[in-house]
Amino acid sequence: MAALQTAATLGFTRIGLASAHSAEPDAVDSAPAIVVGSGYGAAVAALRLGQAGIRTLVLEMGRLWNTAGPDGKVFCSTTAPDQRSMWFRTRTEAPLASFLWLDVVNKDISSYPGVLDRVHFANMSVYVGRGVGGGSLVNGGMAVTPLRSYFAEQFPTVDVNEMYSTYFPRARSMLGVNSVDPAWFESTDWYRFTRVSRKHAQNAGLKTAFVPNVYDFGYMRREADGTATKSALGGEVIYGNNQGKRSLDKTYIAAALGTGNVTVHTLEKVRAVSRAADGTYVLTADRIDVTGKVVETKQYGCTYLFLGGGSVGTSELLVRARETGTLPALDASVGAGWGTNGNVMLGRANHLWDTVGANQSTMPVMGIDDWANTANPVFAEIAPLPTGLEHWVSLYLAITKNPERAAFMYDSTSGGVKLGWSAAQSAVSVGMAKKLFDRINSANSTIYRYDLFGSPSKVFADDFTYHPLGGCVLGKATDDYGRVKGYSKLYVTDGSLVPGSIGVNPFVTITALAERTMARVLAEDTAP
Repeated sequence: MAALQTAATLGFTRIGLASAHSAEPDAVDSAPAIVVGSGYGAAVAALRLGQAGIRTLVLEMGRLWNTAGPDGKVFCSTTAPDQRSMWFRTRTEAPLASFLWLDVVNKDISSYPGVLDRVHFANMSVYVGRGVGGGSLVNGGMAVTPLRSYFAEQFPTVDVNEMYSTYFPRARSMLGVNSVDPAWFESTDWYRFTRVSRKHAQNAGLKTAFVPNVYDFGYMRREADGTATKSALGGEVIYGNNQGKRSLDKTYIAAALGTGNVTVHTLEKVRAVSRAADGTYVLTADRIDVTGKVVETKQYGCTYLFLGGGSVGTSELLVRARETGTLPALDASVGAGWGTNGNVMLGRANHLWDTVGANQSTMPVMGIDDWANTANPVFAEIAPLPTGLEHWVSLYLAITKNPERAAFMYDSTSGGVKLGWSAAQSAVSVGMAKKLFDRINSANSTIYRYDLFGSPSKVFADDFTYHPLGGCVLGKATDDYGRVKGYSKLYVTDGSLVPGSIGVNPFVTITALAERTMARVLAEDTAP
């Protein structure tokens, strides 16, 4: 962590052990290995390469989040967002668009490379984290291992026994996964909202399950006792947590920097990749300042290239490379197999006697588990809605087994990609969520909330996803270990490997698959 704490953070940074003596050591123009991105799969790649003694450069388009703003905090809260909240926006774009149909949720802000981005396509938008640590900076920390049978269904060529005996435990250990104490959960006001939703689910004959998290529950209890600065109990989550959360900058990336072999460049977006005549890879990256202006375009060279820019970022980079001819041998399936993990958000209106509490932790710890219902498989997170006031709202993020998939297509006009996702494909997820929550409403004589998503008639928010998956599916666009077909020493380590659905929050799966990839690559592909 010393390297992270001493690196310069205004504008672009070069983060490595040299940062302890110089805020900006000499830029590395080439390295044996380059990792694009710093989210879950990328962080795994960086650490394992560094431990193997391979000099590695990480290119991250967001900033390093370790410098306090005028309020003394690195991140802003959900209820009082400022320029730190969103990636080059002048207004926030939170999942909830309204409350009582009033436009009181989103706020005007100054444009800045903030920590959360909402990437818009024609019928779907995708939430992603921007910064060293990627999505780990902005998610709710739910560290769920998928149902073994469903993982096997999604990855038929992967050794399930090996995953569940070796790589999932390895990922959970490195991520710092822990669980809420059940006795404290039952007694604390901060999870009253969860207990109310559990009761309503049980009234409908449905099961609930505790889910672990990477937030430090020991720290959370000190927050509740008033002996620690509030973070999860202070309304912090989608724009970052100042305390308590074991995000990647505190786990994998800190460990990677500690090897002395890894350097991180921030505010550098890779926009093109090609292969030189000698087989090495050439990357073109735009360096931006905090206004978003491109201040320099650089080229980097490497022997081993690991893509961890997330489902959208990696898919865009490879689709562009194939269609513009810089990597023409990429498989036709690159860009395909994309899905939303069946995400749908919704709210229910509770009776006046079913208070959810003015105090709500921002870290979910329970889900309604109806995945075994083969006619309508759904796992629904019981989500917080922390406003500091009693509002009688139960909020959920449903994960449905939606079989619909889409593909990214190159747009020669913009140089970016389009996503072929339709509103009809989202409607499949809505139908599944509605069947589950109609049961809950019927059993409890409750109704849906109609005031949360902007339109007076919109009950189900089906136009965004927190869990973008696919685009470079394992075993199709790559071999069974993430090696990209058509090119040697080119690897994918992120959520684009997952074929559109995993049934739970996906980051533990992404991390474990990356651990599996790196074990094989380091054993077979790298020179001793």
